[in-house]
Amino acid sequence: MPSLLSRYQHDASAARTHLALPLLLLLPCILAYIGTPNKHSLLTSAVAWLSICIYTTLKIGARSLLDAAPAQRLAWAAGALFAVAQVEERAVEGRGIWWAKAFLPLVVYAIGHTSIVPPSDASNHADSSTGSDKQRVTPTYKSTTPLYILSASAVVAIYASSSSNTVISLGLSYAVMFALALLLVERARAEARQTQTGGSVIYSANGFLAQPDKAALSAEDTTIAVIRDVSAAAAIGTGIAALILESASFGGLVYYGSSERAMGTSWVYGPAVWTAVYGLGMVIVHVAMSGSLLIMIQRQDAFTTSFVPLYAALCSQLILRFSFSRLWFAVLCAASTFVFLDDQGTVSAGSRMKVRVGKLLTLVALASFAVLTVLYARQPFQIPRLGYTRPLPLDESTVAAPAEPLGALQYTNSRVHPVDQLVRNAETSWMATLRQQSQSLEAAVAEYRRRYGIPPPPNFDKWYEFAKRKNVQLIDEYDTIYHSLLPFWALPPATVRARVREACGFGPNNLMCLLVRDGKAAHVEGGQEWLQQAAVGMMEQFVQYLPDMDLAFNVHDEPRVVVPHDELSRLVRIAVTESLPAALANPEPKNAFSSRPADVKNSKRIAEVKTTRFNVFAHQPTWLPSRLSCSPDSPARCLDDYTCGDNLTAYALGELGFVYNHTAFSDVCNSPSFATSHGFFDRPNAFNVVHDLFPIFSQSKMSSFQDILYPSPWYWYGKVSYDKARDLDWKAKINSLWWRGSTTGGFSRDGGWRRQHRQLLVKKLNALDNAQILTNNKKDDAEAVPEWTAKEVPRVDYKQAMDVHFSHVGQCDPGDCDAQREFFDIAPPVDQQDAWQYRYLLDVDGNAFSGRFYAFLKSQSLTFKMAVFREWHEEWITPWVHYIPLSLRGEEALETVRYLSAEAEGKQQAERMAQSSREWADKVLRNEDFEAWFFRLLLEYGRVVDDNREVIGYAGS
Repeated sequence: MPSLLSRYQHDASAARTHLALPLLLLLPCILAYIGTPNKHSLLTSAVAWLSICIYTTLKIGARSLLDAAPAQRLAWAAGALFAVAQVEERAVEGRGIWWAKAFLPLVVYAIGHTSIVPPSDASNHADSSTGSDKQRVTPTYKSTTPLYILSASAVVAIYASSSSNTVISLGLSYAVMFALALLLVERARAEARQTQTGGSVIYSANGFLAQPDKAALSAEDTTIAVIRDVSAAAAIGTGIAALILESASFGGLVYYGSSERAMGTSWVYGPAVWTAVYGLGMVIVHVAMSGSLLIMIQRQDAFTTSFVPLYAALCSQLILRFSFSRLWFAVLCAASTFVFLDDQGTVSAGSRMKVRVGKLLTLVALASFAVLTVLYARQPFQIPRLGYTRPLPLDESTVAAPAEPLGALQYTNSRVHPVDQLVRNAETSWMATLRQQSQSLEAAVAEYRRRYGIPPPPNFDKWYEFAKRKNVQLIDEYDTIYHSLLPFWALPPATVRARVREACGFGPNNLMCLLVRDGKAAHVEGGQEWLQQAAVGMMEQFVQYLPDMDLAFNVHDEPRVVVPHDELSRLVRIAVTESLPAALANPEPKNAFSSRPADVKNSKRIAEVKTTRFNVFAHQPTWLPSRLSCSPDSPARCLDDYTCGDNLTAYALGELGFVYNHTAFSDVCNSPSFATSHGFFDRPNAFNVVHDLFPIFSQSKMSSFQDILYPSPWYWYGKVSYDKARDLDWKAKINSLWWRGSTTGGFSRDGGWRRQHRQLLVKKLNALDNAQILTNNKKDDAEAVPEWTAKEVPRVDYKQAMDVHFSHVGQCDPGDCDAQREFFDIAPPVDQQDAWQYRYLLDVDGNAFSGRFYAFLKSQSLTFKMAVFREWHEEWITPWVHYIPLSLRGEEALETVRYLSAEAEGKQQAERMAQSSREWADKVLRNEDFEAWFFRLLLEYGRVVDDNREVIGYAGS
């Protein structure tokens, strides 16, 4: 330490020495900001401060550590403030208030020119022979405009996202605490030198011999003593905070799972050794950062030192989130710093040149901020769309960006309840969709070309005539078909046909295969009898318009096809850039399918195949294969299992997480938590999957799967009926949310039911903990504008609002079945028609889609739906118009039921939504609607497997 300190003794003639310490401090600051895991940041800091304290105590001893002299008190206060600042930084995960470091020079400068930290009298006693011991006060500059410019530029360059009031308050408090700590260290140094040079002395009897009552410390030892005192207080403060706020597990210091995967599980002690090495390395970085910081304050001054954290945060943000706009404002900040610190003209030539440079800097800054303001005003915060084509049920003026990365959008309109806002916006959007439907064949063809960039398939006019004759309400909303079939455009038609034969020819693949020949369903095999009858019956009225082709239908509840992301991306790219443009290039497509190709035999026999590409993973975890099609940059593909969070920004609104975008919610790539909260990913009851693009028709699927969706024969066959005669009028129904069902959704083994969605939701809705609701603070004043705020209440206070229970336990090992019967309050089995006694009906995913959904919609009750599985009706049944969407977390469920059943406007909306959803279901959930959708799907698929698909299509009449 002495050699290190002597290296940095003040020497005005050595400019490079004056700059060495700031540059030396900058590097460990950047490493600490980027590399310190937030989980144990306080523990890391505490160990670093303690290490500095121990080292300095060994150098000069501890004899003056507890003297409580003015210098010690100032140093202790500085250490305590450092600890408080680090606790505030830890509270928002460090990076959340990096922007606050941009204010440090401004705050230090402001406080330095007030009486908050007055200068000491040390200058009257300082040893004038040592320049470094002279009292340093915050210098006064002729113009502070560059200081304001550099602070504002740094904030813009560092700022990452909008923050809540709490985060902003913590950031500003952090800046003040840290600035005060810097100034107190500077003051402590001056007080220490005063004590050493102007302390009491002992005189001899004759008055001529005198000596100090204590041995005076050298300037170097004084610096070390201040560092010792500051680090002691900081170590105690951060140590106590670490014990209170942080887990005792040291493993959080590194990406344990990543190191284990990299080094291999065979190296038993490898991850532990790597953990210890990484933790020790971060402690060393913090020792270098904190030690150099304290040295720089004393060898230069607090004001100059305050620029180092600012530039460390600036460099860190540029490394992690580089953009040219950040770089521009970082350069503007650096230029302002140079102009400001060069106030004395040590570099620039002459005062006139300085004035010109200052004016130019001000003009550039004003122009930059003006451009930024204009861009911000013209491009307000955008809600994530994620490929959703219809306007979302959310007014962008009522939301703000999340308080933390990937957090839920903040709801800013306290005058309107979020449910009211979502319902009204969704209804407005839905009415616009209905008004825009094509009213003629020509208009439908034009809209088709506009949406998909190619002509409609052959016999599109026959489909339009069929849809109109069956009174189909929606002529244009078939985007699900387009997205399902798009990757197949990249494969040669013969390859697609061959894969169907391969899949159908291997019996254990569990497929129902249907052969269309000469305008008839010539042969069907596999699957249950009702499924065969339903599939044939659904196409009976239009099969004559279909080409000869083979169709493979999934007989399992669970989906079957998931293609790795790199291969799927290539398929989509080829389809979009090559295949579809080729189809568009033909100005006069032929309105007829080609004749039967040679590989499609005119036979009623399916040739046997001895091998299969399908893999069987029943009763095994399926998260890893299920996420293969997700982008490597998506949350689901995050490398660190323990820190990856769901992308709530994409679908959740407000503190309770109301689902404003159901498409994004059901996108599994947004939610790594589904791996441990949905039964399909824990242990599906059946899972027979292939990773090549096979054309398998499924009744539902997860978003990451490439199965082709079609209307479920379950609905067409009427497997769950609605008996209108047993339904009740709305006012006669029980004012509760009702659900009865079984523990399906996954197979439970070794306690897996605790990670499955149905069990988690039933547990949540019947828990004895507290829940959040929204209350109107102005409800007693009829004339006042409502003010909705969150409030925590015991969940049991609203027990009567929930009637959600299991009525059967199944799909589990004996021990797990017994555990569930003991844990849950199992209700007696009921008749499905008993559901109509309740106003609010809950529909939940099972092994796949829930088959009760349409019956619920047709009733006079209002449906709540928690669904991750997607079905064919994504564009036809709209959340917040026809049903209430619920998230897998279920935090918003109680408040939604309470609002709709207890608040005046909520009661009106609930009854109106129940009526409108029933009326809409009667119009679009008929067998005729299923057939029309299936008809259009098979026309599209027939074109995809046609060898001449680029030259066929419907050009118009």
